[in-house]
Amino acid sequence: MPEPALCPAPPRPELLRLLRARLSELWPALRVVAEDVLAAETSIDWVAVDPDGRAVAVLVDDAGRDLDAIARAMAHRAWLEARLGSWVQLAPQSGLRPEVGVRALVLCPGFRAEAIAAAAAAPPGALSLAVYRCLRDGAGVHVLVEPLAAEASAAPSKPERRAVAEPFRTRLSDFDLGLTAEEQAEFERLAAPVGGRR
Repeated sequence: MPEPALCPAPPRPELLRLLRARLSELWPALRVVAEDVLAAETSIDWVAVDPDGRAVAVLVDDAGRDLDAIARAMAHRAWLEARLGSWVQLAPQSGLRPEVGVRALVLCPGFRAEAIAAAAAAPPGALSLAVYRCLRDGAGVHVLVEPLAAEASAAPSKPERRAVAEPFRTRLSDFDLGLTAEEQAEFERLAAPVGGRR
């Protein structure tokens, strides 16, 4: 039997089927109540309910679309929150409790630093991120899902100050800059500590 290896995601309908099965394994108390719900302009992949009655708008997207997915998930969250009262009237057995609000869950193959920073700007508890990866073995394609820990998806509110300023580094060599020996000597003289000069 071949060893499992990372592979490209299958066509979207198959990917969603695989992810929905994993969703219930990772978050057993999360119950999907609707799928492919058209929001203001784009579809929410799944609307789920957590044990507290909180609605969860779940969005799945592709590699490189993580930042866009976070923006759409927050738009989906706002759209759904504005309509929860109507949803409860239409489906009182859903277990939705409008007073506890809505959370968004975004699943992507990865999240870049900029996307994680955007997610950290969301109100506490409003957004969760999870990474999915597809594996192929002799039995077919499988999907692995790993929720990002809160500390991994949160960014510090203020940048840390360094006690000692580090010199600016370009990672360019003298050869890259085309410096002559005289020019290099001049740069070294200017970079020497002040106490070393006369």
